[in-house]
Amino acid sequence: MKEAIQAVRGMPDLLPEDTARWQQVESVLRECVGSFGYSEVRLPLLEKTPLFNRAIGEVTDVVEKEMYTFEDRSGESLSLRPEGTAGCVRCCLQHGLLHNQEQRLWYTGPMFRHERPQQGRYRQFHQLGVEVFGLNGPDIDAEIIALSQLIWQRLKITDSLQLQLNSLGSAQERAAYRQSLVEFLSAHQEFLDEDSRRRLNTNPLRILDSKDPKVGELLQEAPLLSDHFGSETRRHFEGLQDLLTGLGIAFTLNPRLVRGLDYYNLTVFEWVTHDLGAQGTVCGGGRYDGLVEQLGGESVPAVGFGLGLERLILLLDKLGCFTPYVQADIYVIGSGAGVELHQAAAAAKLRELLPGAKILNHCGGGSFKRQFKRADKCGATFAVILGDNEIAHNSVTIKNLREGGDEQLELPLPEAAKVMGRTLGLSGLAF
Repeated sequence: MKEAIQAVRGMPDLLPEDTARWQQVESVLRECVGSFGYSEVRLPLLEKTPLFNRAIGEVTDVVEKEMYTFEDRSGESLSLRPEGTAGCVRCCLQHGLLHNQEQRLWYTGPMFRHERPQQGRYRQFHQLGVEVFGLNGPDIDAEIIALSQLIWQRLKITDSLQLQLNSLGSAQERAAYRQSLVEFLSAHQEFLDEDSRRRLNTNPLRILDSKDPKVGELLQEAPLLSDHFGSETRRHFEGLQDLLTGLGIAFTLNPRLVRGLDYYNLTVFEWVTHDLGAQGTVCGGGRYDGLVEQLGGESVPAVGFGLGLERLILLLDKLGCFTPYVQADIYVIGSGAGVELHQAAAAAKLRELLPGAKILNHCGGGSFKRQFKRADKCGATFAVILGDNEIAHNSVTIKNLREGGDEQLELPLPEAAKVMGRTLGLSGLAF
């Protein structure tokens, strides 16, 4: 026997029960971004490798160690997208969406990073991305944070997430801070772990995000980036805090909060939870005002966030937010010569009369007992029964499988649909 081929490590399948949960979450995400008037873009999974080198930064972990990069048959270097912002900027530049225009966009789909798979963190993972171009005030920063909070409210998990907020200032302010931070850390290298020592001369601000306890203790004495802020940065950051307070959005200032990509400036934020252990960041983003120019366009202010769907769904699952998986609301069963056509016709009519219902028609015959067992296993609320008697009377018999008892009702199909629709709480019935 040949050895079965397995999925690529870190790229898991989503089985029907998983997919049902994803669809619940994705419908909420679409409703929320739509309610803010944002427009969807659909971006390719593959981009030219220099796009990410220029956007993310060649000394970041993503570019150095995590990208899936290869040469195609023409010898061009391509990469599976490790994040969505760079591709969204490329799309807007290529199609002329940013010239004297404001854009509020969103997208969703898989991203790819070659890193060690762990809980809520895979090599193929999915994100909702929100990107806004052409607006530079703290009001739009507050809006996208409010959008993200609306998602938590709709999913009923607001109490499980906390907003952390920081400002990375301007490029000039970060350069001045970088010098003072490197001087401080260089004088205390004995407290740095191996990863922090490596970053000291390449990307020292990422040391602020170190999870090593000794490094964290040392950073309590480190200089602060905010000490280098000018009046414009302070005004922007204070304006954002005032807006969030006015909107009733609670936040915590975290001076050590940085993002893993080089293009951020000014506002950065993360929504974090304590219910997922070390992998507690569910959503993060901020401003990247220099990225459009860095990728060949004119200077355009920009802000956005990325929301990790795997971590969000894991959090929802841990909090018990999902309803039990139901494959069908109504299961059509039958017995007798030529009943298959009547079953198929009944199922088709029910889909017309109950457009919101999941209707599964039994195929393959078998005894009533076997068919009822299948109806119960798929979670159906009702069984719709067709036999010689029902066919002769142009009717169906319905049985509520969830209330118990042996009560059955024989009704014309439209009347049966009304009874089942009311019980199932379906709106927009096609009567």
